[in-house]
Amino acid sequence: MADTLRRLVNTSSYSVLQQKLEAWYKDYHVISCDQNLNRCCELVELTSKIQGQLFNILNLTAQEGGHYAGLDTLKSRLLPWLSTCFTMATSSVSPDTSLSLIQENVEKERKIRELSLSHENDIQKIEDELCSTRIKLDSVKHELADVKIELDSTKNKSATTLLATEDEILHLKAELRAAYEQMEVYKRKLDVLEDYERQVRLLRDEVTFLTAEKTMLQERLVRSRSPSPLPPRRSRTSSPLRSESPTRAQLTNSSRHARLVSRFSDLYATERLEAQSLLRRYIDDLETVQRIIFIAAVESFQAAKLAYRQFKLRVRKTLSPTHIGPETLEDAVVDYIVRNLDLYDVQTSVNDVINSMNVNPRISFPPEVDFVLISSFIREMCRIAFAMQTLDPPLDLAFSSDGELYSDVKYRRSYDSEFTAPLVAYHVWPALMEGDSVIVKGEAVTRRGALWRSRSRSSSPVRSRSGSPTRTLMTSRSRSPSPGRLSTSRL
Repeated sequence: MADTLRRLVNTSSYSVLQQKLEAWYKDYHVISCDQNLNRCCELVELTSKIQGQLFNILNLTAQEGGHYAGLDTLKSRLLPWLSTCFTMATSSVSPDTSLSLIQENVEKERKIRELSLSHENDIQKIEDELCSTRIKLDSVKHELADVKIELDSTKNKSATTLLATEDEILHLKAELRAAYEQMEVYKRKLDVLEDYERQVRLLRDEVTFLTAEKTMLQERLVRSRSPSPLPPRRSRTSSPLRSESPTRAQLTNSSRHARLVSRFSDLYATERLEAQSLLRRYIDDLETVQRIIFIAAVESFQAAKLAYRQFKLRVRKTLSPTHIGPETLEDAVVDYIVRNLDLYDVQTSVNDVINSMNVNPRISFPPEVDFVLISSFIREMCRIAFAMQTLDPPLDLAFSSDGELYSDVKYRRSYDSEFTAPLVAYHVWPALMEGDSVIVKGEAVTRRGALWRSRSRSSSPVRSRSGSPTRTLMTSRSRSPSPGRLSTSRL
């Protein structure tokens, strides 16, 4: 009896019965009538099983007590309860209901048998598939073992081959090292040869220039010894056709002005954005990138103006001994520069701009990135600035400084500006001026506290950057001969 009671306690049948009752109560209004009946029958079956176990325990307990032990308890409690249950059962269940219950039970048993058969079929299929998979797995294992054997043999062969070719590899490395050394020697010889060629070109230009100068001096000497040198000059200066005809620079001044202003606007719209996107690959701060481009534009104008003045002095020095035309010497110099803009040594100006930017304290720039990245933008800006100096009057950039008072005449605010701020934090693009009038507006960023920012940035130390050997070599090679030796064929 104690074992039966222990098994009943361990199975927790009443807990299961309570859980099923609670689950049925929660789903009573959701599920269908058949499902409610099925759950009720399930609970009745579970209750009958528990009652059967209890009756078994009752029987065992009564047997352990003897023939007359517990007789009063059975008479007073069990027999009246049994009579009441059977009476209620006979009065509440009709024959038709019992017959329908039997039919439902038969139908359920049939469905259970069908489900068991389908389950057995599914298990059989799964077992067949498992057997086939095991067979395939065994075949794959055999193939893997074969491949492993082949791999071991290949490893052994490769090891022997590697040992045999180590000497060849060392020999090839030595040959490669010797080839690199020979290539370096050839490079140095090529550099020396290029220097020699450059010196030869310089000497040829000097010889040509001296030959032309000698020819002109001989002609002047012949004219000075001739008895009547003045009438041809007098007739040349007195020609009304030559005195009234303007130079090419004066004729094309308006068209060159319009073309250069348009090209300056295209630089802002296209090349500036390309340079900005190129720098943004290495610099995350947009303000620093815009400062770099603005300073590059300003420095390009300064370098181009200085190069124009030097070029103009050299042209004037060359033309002054032989100038006899009706136009003034200044007009002849400008006309010559307009006709020979390709003689402008733009690479020297680009190098000067990059050197000036390297020591500019307003640029915070990573040392691993070189300003040569935007050399194409600087080169185009130098060419435009140089050509603008040949106009009458010449075009120049407006003076600008961080923290200056914002002017609607010279600038327009960028999209990220504070539109109520009166001071300029930094400039994005310079304004183009013709005398005191603005031709093309620039772009500036206005923010509050711009004066304090400009002072803090100007007080920052100058960053030190050492030029890379590659850039130094390129700079030394890109410097063309001095344009002071002008070709006499263009004069």
